[in-house]
Amino acid sequence: MEVLELARWQFGITTVYHFLMVPLTIGLSILVAAMQTRWVRTGELRHLKMTKFWGKLLLVNFAMGVVTGIVQEFQFGMNWSAYSRFVGDVFGAPLAMEGLVAFFVESTFLGLWIFGWDRLPKKVHLACAWAFSLATMASAYFILAANSWMQHPVGVTFENGKPTMNSIWAVLTNNTALAAIPHTLAGAFSVAAAFLVGVAGWHLWRRGDHADVWRSSLRLGGWVGVAAFAVLAITGDTQGKLMFEQQPMKMASAEALCHTEQPASFSIIAIGDVAGSNCEDVKTFNVPALLSFLAHNDFKTEVKGVEDLITEYQAKYGTNYPDDPALGSLAGKPIDYVPNLPVTYWGFRMMIGFGAVSAGIGVLALWLTRRGRVPGSRWFPWLVLGGVATPFLGNSAGWIFTEMGRQPFVVVPNPTGVDGVWMFTAQAVSRLTTGEVWTSLIALTTVYAALGVVELYLMRKYVRGGVDAVMPPKKPDDSDKPGEDTLAFAY
Repeated sequence: MEVLELARWQFGITTVYHFLMVPLTIGLSILVAAMQTRWVRTGELRHLKMTKFWGKLLLVNFAMGVVTGIVQEFQFGMNWSAYSRFVGDVFGAPLAMEGLVAFFVESTFLGLWIFGWDRLPKKVHLACAWAFSLATMASAYFILAANSWMQHPVGVTFENGKPTMNSIWAVLTNNTALAAIPHTLAGAFSVAAAFLVGVAGWHLWRRGDHADVWRSSLRLGGWVGVAAFAVLAITGDTQGKLMFEQQPMKMASAEALCHTEQPASFSIIAIGDVAGSNCEDVKTFNVPALLSFLAHNDFKTEVKGVEDLITEYQAKYGTNYPDDPALGSLAGKPIDYVPNLPVTYWGFRMMIGFGAVSAGIGVLALWLTRRGRVPGSRWFPWLVLGGVATPFLGNSAGWIFTEMGRQPFVVVPNPTGVDGVWMFTAQAVSRLTTGEVWTSLIALTTVYAALGVVELYLMRKYVRGGVDAVMPPKKPDDSDKPGEDTLAFAY
């Protein structure tokens, strides 16, 4: 493999790995803050137990997320220095805001929350929990603003061969970002909800102690998961309409739509090689005119196919890469404007499918635990524990689709934006040797694998330990009500 391909693999592996931690941290931090709020308002011990248990798992996950996230920004200088020089004037601003504002607030108030249990007044300590939780959402906002600019560059002029920012407000209020933010946050809540349902459902099925904690946690996760899926559907529809306007090739590749259709049908599933040169060899099961509705809110809009879009892109952006030695074997070669169709087609369906399965498991868990029922079927713990993985897979599939669907661009041209503000991925990579990239790829993958083992070990340890692993031991004569030891531990 050449430097470009290796660099893309490295960034893909580290990004997908890191994003396994991010949504759980965002969603779980808000839910833990809500649990603590409920405890402060009611004084019920079960809410304190919930806060302590889920808060411990949150901290383990957050620590791993920080370690893996730091590598992400280093890669812009390591493997993508040409990209950094091209977009640095724009891309650096939201990333700096994320680091100096959001992450600073996260780390400060998280520290106060961890060490302030028996030192800060209740409401001050609770405020720290909310400050940390809201800062995680702010962090996501700035990161998504930076990523959305790559998908739809705005707020810039083109000077001296590179974009120069003339409006940070335009960058932060990019309509692509404003659609991506609620969609990503809903995905985060879906992950956290499935995590609650899976772990709490397993403990509830075991019929051990603290049944009130597990029942409350499971039902909270179930309702949050259902609500999150509804928001995902609504915001996903908004993103689809923006994709139709801003990245028509990505929409065509999501459907493996070879030829222009009016009205355009939505493909449920395809049988055959969607990347094959002969579209007629692929058998699809379609919903008539649905793609037109998803694209433009009506049932008659024309949706352009891959073949017609190739011609348009070649006319706008050229038929061949520049004859530049920095491009390696791609120098002077024809540009392939079509993303990897199997990845985009099936990634899009995996994103939707896993999200729907996660919500369905949440609904089933709510039904099986209604009116005080405790599920006794042997398949129940396997179902809810397996359901924990579904929103993680859906989130990962969605990001892979989003990023690979814009290839061969690392900065996608804005159809209504400034001419010249776009960049091919092949032009963005650093001038490195394959040996150098192989070294960093192997090293990072090995370290990440070791970190994964550590996280799984710690998560398993605290999940199996349950509430008793995070609460102080009770005296032999303690009742279920919080006594002096419990209150001293809390504050």
